Amino acid sequence: FTAASVLAAAPVATTDGEISGVSLQIQEFKVSNGTVMMKFTIANDAAAAFPTHTLRDRDVAKNDPNAVSGIYLVDVANKKKYFVVVDSDGHCICSRDAPDIPSKGSVNLWAKFQAPPDSVKKIGVVVPHFVPMDDVPLSR
Repeated sequence: FTAASVLAAAPVATTDGEISGVSLQIQEFKVSNGTVMMKFTIANDAAAAFPTHTLRDRDVAKNDPNAVSGIYLVDVANKKKYFVVVDSDGHCICSRDAPDIPSKGSVNLWAKFQAPPDSVKKIGVVVPHFVPMDDVPLSR
């Protein structure tokens, strides 16, 4: 490993799940072409599998039962919520058909959101069944 590769691997933000032993790390949180790309990893050190269908929002992605569509961004200063982007067929622009995460396993997932105004440098991230993350820095 070089020092640069180790530094590059450091997560942007981390949080704990409601279930002890489950954690989430945001690996990339970047604004590009009017959207925010969030790449993240959920690690499961709990005894039981973590069901990824619990990350779904039934209203956002009606057609995607195992999508991570329940995630949203909170811009407190501008009093706005940013939901996962959905295409014209009602599919989220996010990880779909995500497998349940076995005990001692992890999975890499992603989701896209509408980008907040350029003045927003940090934003809150809410993932169902995880402690909300405040002031997560956006890279541009």
